[in-house]
Amino acid sequence: MSPSDPVLMGSALSVAAAAGADGEIPVGAVVVAADGTVLASAGNAREADRDPTAHAEVVALRQAGAVLGDWQLTGCTLIVTLEPCTMCAGALVLARVARLVFGAWDPKAGAVGSLWDVVRDRRLNHRPEVVGGVREDECAALLEAFFAARR
Repeated sequence: MSPSDPVLMGSALSVAAAAGADGEIPVGAVVVAADGTVLASAGNAREADRDPTAHAEVVALRQAGAVLGDWQLTGCTLIVTLEPCTMCAGALVLARVARLVFGAWDPKAGAVGSLWDVVRDRRLNHRPEVVGGVREDECAALLEAFFAARR
């Protein structure tokens, strides 16, 4: 784990909280360049955009690609508050993200070790470094509070 990972997870948590306040499932993502420059940050936007693919990770990856002018995010780190699903795990592999840092594990839909392990599948042409459980309790608490309020 990099010393900046917990700090950057704080940024992802802020974005996640804002998404939750807007009625989205509170997941936040930040994309950082190899030199530490924050390229993009996004929360879930499925409700606002009426788009099933508007997960925080996908939105942030799209934004980072636009900033760099390239779909290949070589050398970048994706920090996200929740273990990515299969779609998001596939997207970060295809984007050539160098590192994935996530907070809470997702035993129902996680694709980075919980249900599947897309990012470490040797059949794929790219496998990012993975760091899980960064500020896990805070990330999980945000999600738990959101769903408790909806019950």
